[in-house]
Formats: sequence, structure tokens, C-alpha cells
Amino acid sequence: MGEDVRCRIARRAAQEVSDGMVVNLGIGIPTLVPDYIKADVHVLIHAENGILGSGPTPAPGKEDPYLCNAGGYPISLAKGGAYCDSATAFAMIRTGRIDMTILGALEVSERGDLANWIVPGRRVPGIGGAMELAQKARQVVVLMNHLNHAGESKLKSQCTLPLTAPACVNLIITDMAVFRVGAEGLILCEIMAPYTAEQVIHHTDARVSLAEQMITIP
Repeated sequence: MGEDVRCRIARRAAQEVSDGMVVNLGIGIPTLVPDYIKADVHVLIHAENGILGSGPTPAPGKEDPYLCNAGGYPISLAKGGAYCDSATAFAMIRTGRIDMTILGALEVSERGDLANWIVPGRRVPGIGGAMELAQKARQVVVLMNHLNHAGESKLKSQCTLPLTAPACVNLIITDMAVFRVGAEGLILCEIMAPYTAEQVIHHTDARVSLAEQMITIP
């Protein structure tokens, strides 16, 4: 495949970002999204550690060691960007001022339940801001691989891992397809070439219905 899978997912996710939004990005693939937001789309990228208005990923060798996102990865500051303390950054989340959060996930259920913070038995530093973001952001978009390392679907009829938040996910973008969460399960809206609808459904444990008009992403 010509384009890196992670970049392909991030490029598609950037299409969901509208002018004037305040957007929070989780670690992993979501951190790549600012690289694909169009120049005429003006957004404020928010981070829990106290940044509002971060920019694209800095080029190798151009990183500022004192400027990072909540995951500790280097970022740049966009024109007009600002710093604040973490308490203020979390207040923005808790008072519903985040238009969209773009998160990674371990599992998502057909009703939009999100599990993304822990695998039982593994040590983690803590849940971070994911629980509050998932409950308070106006839109929740999940970016992830369709299958886990064992080749099993990460889109489940019911999550098997501890939940971050129930019924919170609006849109799921994987390396195979794009789904919207509906009242009757997941709605397959777009297919990532070279996969087919049959292949996507075969590799999805959740209930899936087909959108009236489906798009193939080259």
C-alpha cells in the first residue's frame, strides 16, 4: 500500500474536523490528524496538559523539548496558541467546551461503548483524561486498527475489556472501513480499498448494516 496505514486513517479523520472547532487528540494515530487538516480550516487543538492551539508534528530535529502533548510526544504551537495549567485544561473538558475528541481504542461495541484505557493484568499509569473526554466531548471519533494482534475483531457486539465510557462513540475509522454508530448497531459507510464490504463484515464481530450510499476510499 502506497500510503502508511496510520497516515491513511488520520487523513480520513481530518475530514471530520470543521472550521472553528476545539478538538482534543488522544495518543497514537490521533496525533497525526493535524498534519492533514486543510490550511483554510482553522481549529484549536486542545491537550489536557495545558495547551490550546497546538500545530502539526514538528520535523525531525526541530522538536522543542519543552513542548509536548498530554502523551509526552513533541508538538508545535500554532499561531494564536496558548498555554494554561492542567486544571484549566480539564475544566474545558468537564464544562463541555470540546467539540470533538479523536481517540484510539482497544475495543468498541456496536452500541458505541468505548474500552481504551487498560488491558487487565498490564500496568498502566492511569486512565488519564479519556473517561472525561468520552463523556463530555460533543463528538467522539475513534481511530484504530480493525483487528488486534491476535487477528480478532476490535469491533464487538459487547466489549470484553473494562469500559472507558458507555454509548459515547459516534464514528469509527479503521484500516478497513468507516462506521457510524446507529440505534441498531454499526452502519458501514465507507470502505478502505482494497477491502470489500464482504471482507469488512466477515472481520467485524458487531452487528453491521450497510449505508444507502457507500463510498470506497482509494
